[in-house]
Amino acid sequence: MSLHILRGMFLVVSGGVALSIIQSEALEEADGDTSWLVFIGIVLSAVAIIAIDLAAQQKRIEIISCVYFGVIVGLFLAHLATEAINPLLLDRELNPTKFTSAVQLLTTVGLCYICVSVLLQTKDDFRFIIPYVEFSKEVKGIKPYILDTSVVIDGRIADVVETSIFDNQLIMPRFVLAELQGIADSSDRLRRSRGRRGLDILNRLRADEAVDLKIYDRELPEMVDQPVDMKLILLARHLDGKVVTGDYNLNKVARLHNVPVINLNDIANALKPLFLPGEFINVTIVKAGEESRQGVGYLDDGTMIVVENGRDHIGKVARVSVTSVLQKSAGRMIFGKYEGEAE
Repeated sequence: MSLHILRGMFLVVSGGVALSIIQSEALEEADGDTSWLVFIGIVLSAVAIIAIDLAAQQKRIEIISCVYFGVIVGLFLAHLATEAINPLLLDRELNPTKFTSAVQLLTTVGLCYICVSVLLQTKDDFRFIIPYVEFSKEVKGIKPYILDTSVVIDGRIADVVETSIFDNQLIMPRFVLAELQGIADSSDRLRRSRGRRGLDILNRLRADEAVDLKIYDRELPEMVDQPVDMKLILLARHLDGKVVTGDYNLNKVARLHNVPVINLNDIANALKPLFLPGEFINVTIVKAGEESRQGVGYLDDGTMIVVENGRDHIGKVARVSVTSVLQKSAGRMIFGKYEGEAE
């Protein structure tokens, strides 16, 4: 409601400014058509500004901070530069006032542009806060999530994000995106289809307005000539974020470097039903196990069940009593004993 009131007041003020300009000395001698054109032009400009504001759904305070500080630094540098070159400009044969003003204007605009551009490109390395204004309270523990290639190709990250479990910002590094594009362009058909599925998952995340997905373009100096996994770890440490992956090896390496890791396999295992020794499960034995007399079956969620004395019952639904459960980051295995055919 407050935004609607603000926009309405902005339109009213713009109309008042247009009427003031029409009634000013500058347009006293203008005809009615010209005055109406000026009025309509100013009002349409106000409407265009509101339309741009409505189109930009995701606004970030660091952009305003970069522009704020960039303009201030640019004006300060322009003042020093013009003071230094003013003695040289006074020796010109041209109109000194007009020539000096033109040089000052060009210097000011150029330096302001350079300062704002540099700050926008390096905003991830600094934190800009407009003085005397507190926009939001920093909450401890809110860290960005850096996505790995494997977790994007896996596809489950999109389903997890849609459940609103992850409210943090998702970071897709440019070097991970380049690796994903290389996989999508592979000559191997299976590898190519996996890469294209990863790109589809990224497009799905970008299309979701509730997901804060950001492409991180810059590479740190220490990332030069490093493998992708090490770049992910260095970036997570630099951004004070967490690596989201499904890669078992990256999970171990990141923990060795004291970088927090979110393993989707651990999340999936934590959500699987818990079976205790002595409970009974009905499962179809689909193949023989590695050991003699062992059979192997799978639950609906993919959990492997190794059935003792189940090799002779392949293709049948067996009633299995659980003897032990083996939990790993790569998955969960259940060991049981064949108790007869299921009813």
